[in-house]
Amino acid sequence: MLATPVPPAFTLDDLTPVLLLGTLVLLVSVAAVRFAVRAGLPTLLLYLAIGLAIGNEGLGIRFDSAELTQVLGYSALILILAEGGLTTSWAGIRSAVAPAAVLSTIGVVVSVVVVGFAAHWILDVSLEIGFLVGAVVSSTDAAAVFSVLRRVPLPARLSGVLEAESGFNDAPVVLLVVVLAHQAVPGAVHDPAWQLVLIAAGELAGGAAVGLAVGFLGGFVMRRAASTSSGLFSIGILSLTVLAYAVAVEIHASGFLATYVAALVLGNIALPHRPAIRAFAQAMGWLAQIGLFVLLGLEASPSQLVPQIVPAIAIGLVLLLVARPASVLLSMLPFPMPLREQLFLSWAGLRGAVPVVLATVPLTVGTPHTGWLFNLVFNLVIIFTIVQGPALPWVARRLGITGDHHTVDLELETTPLEELGADVLQVQVGPESQLHGVEVFELRLPVGANVTLIVRDREAFVPDARTPLRRGDSLLIVTTGAARGRAEARLRAVSERGRLAGWNQ
Repeated sequence: MLATPVPPAFTLDDLTPVLLLGTLVLLVSVAAVRFAVRAGLPTLLLYLAIGLAIGNEGLGIRFDSAELTQVLGYSALILILAEGGLTTSWAGIRSAVAPAAVLSTIGVVVSVVVVGFAAHWILDVSLEIGFLVGAVVSSTDAAAVFSVLRRVPLPARLSGVLEAESGFNDAPVVLLVVVLAHQAVPGAVHDPAWQLVLIAAGELAGGAAVGLAVGFLGGFVMRRAASTSSGLFSIGILSLTVLAYAVAVEIHASGFLATYVAALVLGNIALPHRPAIRAFAQAMGWLAQIGLFVLLGLEASPSQLVPQIVPAIAIGLVLLLVARPASVLLSMLPFPMPLREQLFLSWAGLRGAVPVVLATVPLTVGTPHTGWLFNLVFNLVIIFTIVQGPALPWVARRLGITGDHHTVDLELETTPLEELGADVLQVQVGPESQLHGVEVFELRLPVGANVTLIVRDREAFVPDARTPLRRGDSLLIVTTGAARGRAEARLRAVSERGRLAGWNQ
């Protein structure tokens, strides 16, 4: 008897509508970025809205798989962490690594404990489930924070802490959520706390070691086997960050930490085609973010979100007003950070995709009575992103922590700057900067650095030595690689102390 052929699950007839819908979603998502920037909102809200609009209760696309959401979510997070590491300047976060590491570990534990007890009382759940809720919502999101801070200059150390924390805290949070979810399963073996701490520390140390090894060894090999094609070389570099994740997970270490550390190493060692690497990583990071947030929107159902709005607001208020400030204040005790900066760190702990993805973990491991958790976390992320995000620039100004000037790296794909040993800096003259009124020659930039263009009131012009700077100006400064550090230090000194800064040195 001939076997009846099984029809394929996906055919060419299905391809066209998928491509049509997929490209429309991407185009709308790209266009939405401009609106989000003007509104002061993180783009994740718009992507989630797109997912809800085309989902089961919108256009009717059915998607309800916690397992697939978790798999695709982890895949997207790998690319997002890789992009974060590859585009992060080690010089910019070096002084912030220690406080960020404490905030990402001790601070996370403090936040989990506070939210855990609050959830136990507010939601009337067991302490185990309460701590699970605290762990799920404890991870901050770099994309959410910096999408609303692009135009707000912050002190270098403060922005470094935010950036490093968002890169470091995913790994311990993922470990904590997985452990707590398994511990809450009926019949599970409850390991002693000290043993769990040792296991977590070992996995984090192993992940960091794998990341360092893959980053340095992979970078060495890639330099020797450098392709003349910047596109191929960029694919190779990004593949190394994914390799770090896979190797770490295979040896039961933290894959997310391995990915971020490997990307951080590769992003800060001497590699050819650096502009192309950064551009490719950013493109893949954006694609991962769009896909992930739209996917999470598809997974959610508006009718099921409504009953969890009030609990989400209650837990979110505890997180924002009690847990996050407590974690920041205790974590920063060993470090000399002003109270106003600590207050800003407390407000700037925005949540993004990671908590929503982690809310699927209890469903996949069989933790009972947690079907409501995804909807609660989804509501919490949306509501408090709307509350915190637009207010971040205002909070920074009220606390008086906006920087006097803001320096941003620029990558120029049309100019082989790496072959010339040159860098291009963009400098924004802030509202309180002492750069106002200083003439270009009075900057006394080091040999090898020069102001080549000024943008004022949306008009660009080439300055001469006697051109005075004004508040709100954007400067393009071309500098050799060797002079870059001294140029930035000089700009910072003049911005803080005026044209006579360093005159007696």
